[in-house]
Amino acid sequence: MEHQQENQGTDTSAAHKVWFITGTSRGFGRVWAIAALERGDKVAATARNLSGIADLQEKYGKNVLTLALDVTNYDQVEQAVKQAHEHFGRLDIIFNNAGYSLVGTVEEATIDQVKAMYDTNVFGAVAVIQAALPILRKQGFGHILGTSSNLGHVVLPVIGYYCSSKWAFEAIHESLATEVKAFGIKVTIIEPGAYATEFGSQESLKFADGLDVYTDFKAKFFEGLQQLERGNPAATPEALFKIVDAENPPLRFFLGSHNLPWVRTAYAERLSTWEEWETISNAAQGN
Repeated sequence: MEHQQENQGTDTSAAHKVWFITGTSRGFGRVWAIAALERGDKVAATARNLSGIADLQEKYGKNVLTLALDVTNYDQVEQAVKQAHEHFGRLDIIFNNAGYSLVGTVEEATIDQVKAMYDTNVFGAVAVIQAALPILRKQGFGHILGTSSNLGHVVLPVIGYYCSSKWAFEAIHESLATEVKAFGIKVTIIEPGAYATEFGSQESLKFADGLDVYTDFKAKFFEGLQQLERGNPAATPEALFKIVDAENPPLRFFLGSHNLPWVRTAYAERLSTWEEWETISNAAQGN
């Protein structure tokens, strides 16, 4: 077992970092885990199936600890975080990256399908955070990161439930940032736009049974998605490293160039609507 002296109350921003990352078998999780290892950091890489990350152990040896982890298994979550801390002696970065999208209109998706997605995207992330916080508090430092989306601010049809999980994810992390600041713990929400990862693959999507009434609507929606310009995942690690190495990292960080214009427009429209109805809103105050 590799064990480093725990340096209570000391930020390790200038040193090699120790990461705990969920969902590292594909997509951003794999890209970021490899990039962290390549720069000399240490990574506890987790995935539902160890076979998907076995090559990391073979290539990076003692700098990586591969762990089987289903974030919906809360006992397994607690054990994995504990094992990673015991192995490396500290945890600098807790990175909730595991997640998937449920494809289906609001009417089509079943309640059980929505619950299952929330179990991974929201409650699984909460389980990791709650398992890690006692360790980070004792250390007196740490950085909690979470992979959200630009869809944590704007919404698309057909994947509305996925969008809703990211809105919940955003709210939880914003509240968390205020609650743990006094303990020396930082929080950043990473918000990617469209990228050419495996997130859109069959392994990362679950589909609700379709209703004929939505067939044409969904066909046009998917056709529009195909036209989206997708970013290069390999271009993202340097931006991520700037965030984790910063003395004062942002609470929210857009990954990609298309997010801000879209969100800026969406919020302008919301403000315009609220202002249009302001007189009636104010009258409803009652005093």
